[in-house]
Amino acid sequence: MINARIRSFAFAGIEARPVWVEVQISSGLPAFLIVGLPDKAVGEARERVRASFTSIGLALPAKRIVVNLVPADIPKEGSHFDLPIALALLAAMTVIPFEAVAPFAAVGELSLDGRLNPVAGVLSCAIEAATMRMGLVCPQVQGEEALCGGDIAILASPDLLSLINHFNGVQILTPPDFSVTDTRSAPVAVLPDLADIKGMETGRRALELAAAGGHSLLLSGPPGTGKSMLAARLPGLLPDLTHRESLEVSRIYSAAGLLTDGKPLRRPPYREPHHSASQAALIGGGAKARPGEISLADHGVLFLDELPEFSKAALEALRQPLETGQVSIARAMARVTYPARFQFVAAMNPCRCGYLGDATKECKKAPRCGEDYAARLSGPLLDRIDISLAMQPFTPLSYMTEAGGEPSAPVAHRVQEARNRQYARQNGIRNAEASLDVLLISQSAEEMAQKIATRFRFSARGYTRLLRVARTIADLAGSEGVASVHVAEAATYRLRAGQT
Repeated sequence: MINARIRSFAFAGIEARPVWVEVQISSGLPAFLIVGLPDKAVGEARERVRASFTSIGLALPAKRIVVNLVPADIPKEGSHFDLPIALALLAAMTVIPFEAVAPFAAVGELSLDGRLNPVAGVLSCAIEAATMRMGLVCPQVQGEEALCGGDIAILASPDLLSLINHFNGVQILTPPDFSVTDTRSAPVAVLPDLADIKGMETGRRALELAAAGGHSLLLSGPPGTGKSMLAARLPGLLPDLTHRESLEVSRIYSAAGLLTDGKPLRRPPYREPHHSASQAALIGGGAKARPGEISLADHGVLFLDELPEFSKAALEALRQPLETGQVSIARAMARVTYPARFQFVAAMNPCRCGYLGDATKECKKAPRCGEDYAARLSGPLLDRIDISLAMQPFTPLSYMTEAGGEPSAPVAHRVQEARNRQYARQNGIRNAEASLDVLLISQSAEEMAQKIATRFRFSARGYTRLLRVARTIADLAGSEGVASVHVAEAATYRLRAGQT
């Protein structure tokens, strides 16, 4: 006989799967068992629940207690099962009325003194609870996060005792206030400004194109030519996330336990992992599959500095996500899929010593060292990069005499206007993912693109990406259609990849 049960959730990627937490208290030798494929963190809930009960003056009955997590064939991982186990036990012990807690699902970790600690995945749980037309009980600090999941009842409590008093009608928990998530009241992050960059007009132009169309970008050149400096200023040119994008990115960060203060992300994320990052860190996975850097950069920027220094396996694993916008991680027991629609930006030196082409600095292995270094990057990976730019070195004297460039604010305004044109024409899709039939390409522009693609032996993918960049150039110019001049400029960024 089941004395009480309550809903909770297990996770598969960023998706929350409903789970029943059943409790049976029966006669027999005192025991506290948790079954249903729990991991070590779930098994340790016994001691956290016992200690939290003791801290508020309750004791577990000296009977056989069995907690069953249903369905039993789904692995249960994480400390968020503490709270539903505790609430189901309290209902089974008639400390709280079962009718009061039944309309709610619950997630939360218990401290030994009964406080509720934040857990990963609350936003996904709230979204799933909304589809089930249930409320959600969660830690107080994550109340705002849960509110983003839908129009549901949220009980955000600081501790277990407050929940007991609420369900018994002794006190009322104040619902979290959604108004505090208003971006107007949030502090504005200070981002690097383009005004810091002197000269580098071609680089600034390529950066603006990449920002306007969401295009991938490869910057190559000797050390000190401003590659990393340019890339760091890309986030300041990007518009805020839309509501749909914010919800998707926030779910990923919530599942990874990285959502700061339980507040949803409003700005595109910017991730720059070190080149020593493993394939699992970059793509996702591990013993317990977790989102990788490409998923944490969803609807934002993934910047890989010193691109050829990354492991070949990690780089080749980028190819599928760059095309599909998602990554699937297969394991013997499960398969999870994470969103990964990121903007790929990379920087590299021309060779390992970095000074290929400079007779005063290049190493004795030139030009062979440059060929070997470039061979670390496969053709299929380079074919997926929309804009390639060779950065030119400049002298300290020219840097000191150059005037500061245009600030980020007016460039970001042009980027926003170009994005608005794209979204209106393509139903919310950026140029980097748009199909050719919506790009409004003139006949002359199409003929020029075909000649360029034939002359330089572009792949079908390369031809498509050429026209997408041309579309972005036209959007920045305020042009309704794509003209030959736009294709000609786009071709200069395509040919810099060394395709001959």
